[in-house]
Amino acid sequence: MTTKRGKIYLVGLGPGDAQYLAPAASQVLAASDVIVGFRAYIQQIEQLTAGKEVVSMELGQELERASAAVDLAYAGRTVAVVSSGDAGIYGMSGPVFRVLTDRDWDGRSPPVETVPGVSAMQAAAAVLGSPLMQDFCAISLSDLLTPWEKIRARLEAAGQGDFVVALYNPRSQRRQTQLLEAREILLKHRPGSTPVGIVGDAFRPGQREKITSLQDLEKEAESVDMVTIVVIGNSTTYLHGGKMITPRGYEEKAKPS
Repeated sequence: MTTKRGKIYLVGLGPGDAQYLAPAASQVLAASDVIVGFRAYIQQIEQLTAGKEVVSMELGQELERASAAVDLAYAGRTVAVVSSGDAGIYGMSGPVFRVLTDRDWDGRSPPVETVPGVSAMQAAAAVLGSPLMQDFCAISLSDLLTPWEKIRARLEAAGQGDFVVALYNPRSQRRQTQLLEAREILLKHRPGSTPVGIVGDAFRPGQREKITSLQDLEKEAESVDMVTIVVIGNSTTYLHGGKMITPRGYEEKAKPS
């Protein structure tokens, strides 16, 4: 008797709208026996889950989701673990590989395949114009898994390096001060007139976007939540025609706002 070999797909669903779901992601979802994910992300692909077993959990249960997916794969099931955006950028790739590591996974059985998706940072940049044209970094302001002092050090380094900065998880009901502290740190390294783009629910119903400045970001803080990406320009980023633009070459001079 042949034992069925399980498999894990780590699937990025993109920013939300079905047209931005990669064809490869649709194919592996169709090929999977079980879909595992955060409740809201499962709802996002409800039309693709018909006839499949669905394991739906809440925020904060990332390791539980990962453990469930690994158990199912070891039992011979083909499992798709879904994340919004890209699974490898603040998504479920990390928890799944963590669980596999803890179980002395040999790297082959079950096989793991990652299907990339359009990240929230890319989606926000597309809405804003072209803010990510030079070196940039992504920093999560959530201190649930990373000590705030380490996040502060990363913000300082980003400011000193003149990186364009994309802030994930910028503000929640519990975390009200981190975004404003990040603003203060970056103001030490770049002018208050630096353009800042705020994009919520990019490419989803209810999409909202706002371009402000680093000095005025405090006025917009109330509109920022966990489904918002905040993109802070570098010393060359400028505004033109309502778009946030970072020139491609470092030798190019920024145009006046």
